[in-house]
Parts: sequence; C-alpha cells; structure tokens
Amino acid sequence: MTTDDVLAGVGPRLRRIRKEREVTLAALSEATGISVSTLSRLESGLRRPALELLLPIARAHRVPLDELVGAPPVDDPRVRAKPLERGGRTFWPLTRRPGGLQAFKVLEPRRRQEPDPRIHEGYEWLYVLSGRLRLVLGEHDVVLSAGEAAEFDTRVPHWFGSTGEGPVEFLSLFGPQGERMHVRARPAARGQVD
Repeated sequence: MTTDDVLAGVGPRLRRIRKEREVTLAALSEATGISVSTLSRLESGLRRPALELLLPIARAHRVPLDELVGAPPVDDPRVRAKPLERGGRTFWPLTRRPGGLQAFKVLEPRRRQEPDPRIHEGYEWLYVLSGRLRLVLGEHDVVLSAGEAAEFDTRVPHWFGSTGEGPVEFLSLFGPQGERMHVRARPAARGQVD
C-alpha cells in the first residue's frame, strides 16, 4: 500500500468516524477550530490531510491518530511455525531467518536407542522443559532433567535422545562455530553457598 493509497482513505474514514459519533461538521469545527469548509474538503478528499489538521480532529473524537490515518497494522510478532518430523522427533522452528542462531522446540518420544555420536561445525545449547534427556558428549554420558541445560562445541562427538523412561521436551539452540551463549548471573549473596 502506497502513501497515496493511505492518504486517499483518510477522508472517508474521517466522515465515517464523525457520522458514527453523530457529530455535525459545525460542531466538529467548533471543537477543533478548523473551518467547516476545510473539514468538508478533508472528508471529500479535496484537501490533503496534514498533521496540524488531523491532531485536533483525533483529540475531538478521542481516538488515536492511527485510527484516522488507517496506519497498516504492525506485523504479528508470533512465530507460527509448522512442526517438522525428522528421525522420529518433532521439531518446531522458533526462528524465521536462515543462517545465524537457530532455535527449535523439540519433542523426543519415549524410545530406547543406541547412541550414535556425530560431529559437525557449530555450537549447541539444550534446555530441558519436561522429561529427561540423555546426552552423550565425548566421554561423558549424562542425564538432564527439567530445568537443566547443557552447552557444547558440536565438533566434540555428541548424541542426545530419550532415556527410554518417557518422552522429553527440550529447546535446542544451534549456532555457527564461534557463536556462544553469554549468560549473566547475579553473584550469590554473601554467606550463601549454592
């Protein structure tokens, strides 16, 4: 939608709002200090809307300026990704842009698997939302529970999956090599030991 299209819609919108409120041009003129002829030309599209005219009209009608102008709505910030199935896992992409840091919500079903560690370029972070996640990383074989996180260089042989006790839901953030998560933590209060 071009600027001209937006401006062309202002006049009819001004007339509609005024009529919905059952206000005459004379009453609106008195409330705004704008002449009846100017208001009439604005509504008919014969006068280009200007900020110094629209602000008093918005105040008189008690509406935001956006309502008079018909500003396009801001894009919905929610990510509405369709789930993907790969290797028995369900992935929900949480980022839209290719490259850089990628985020996924992952559901791993209850199943027993033999770990098959792999390596590749990058850096990965895992955060367990529910269930228990088995992580094999180099010589380590650990189980992460809900609320626990792990981060590692993916050039180290690694594998993760269900412990076989039940499904596990987790967040996975994967970034190119060199990108690392930075977490700021408050120091513990004096005398408090974690």
